[in-house]
Amino acid sequence: MRVLLIDDHALFRVGLQGLLERRGIEILMASDGRRGIATALKEQPDVVLLDLRMPDMSGVGVLRELKAKSFAHPIVVLTTSEEDQDVANSLKAGASGYLLKDMDPDELVTTLSEIVKGETVVAPRLARLLADLVKQGSMDAEASSPFESLTAREFEILGHLAEGQSNKVIARHLNISDGTVKLHVKAILRKLDVHSRVEAAVMAVENGIRYRPEDSS
Repeated sequence: MRVLLIDDHALFRVGLQGLLERRGIEILMASDGRRGIATALKEQPDVVLLDLRMPDMSGVGVLRELKAKSFAHPIVVLTTSEEDQDVANSLKAGASGYLLKDMDPDELVTTLSEIVKGETVVAPRLARLLADLVKQGSMDAEASSPFESLTAREFEILGHLAEGQSNKVIARHLNISDGTVKLHVKAILRKLDVHSRVEAAVMAVENGIRYRPEDSS
């Protein structure tokens, strides 16, 4: 796996480089957003790890520019910020994950492997924050809604997506197979007319849809 780290803090870059290289991962580095964009487009790494707070260009700005230039590989925010707006802005801009810098290195490696395979991962302790981004939002039962076409099971799975959960976690919660979850997710994306589970999750959050453990007890 080849990883590009875009971060303006030299000590963090060097430290993470050592940790990942000891685990067999090739790492490229850029110290600011502009250099990061140029390196990503030239080198086409398997995944980009992106800091949010940089002096020349924000992480969200980098995300948007790479997406506009049709960069096809996953981009993952790796930050210290647990602010709800940062999570929302990153996912809306096309991030394939939102991770925190204090995570365990081995967990980071596992998570990157999942993301390269197409999963979207949000740091576990941010799952509730993601679900509560728009606490005032609620569905109008009488208004026409794109969610009306969802089956009860699809609506339930959408609530899990809003928590940032992977297919494996959803399958375990609902006692169904990973394959069944994948089929439901595909149906959800088609019915909501979105292209990724992140878009579906953000759409759910903005409409007050979330998984409530007490509902399944």
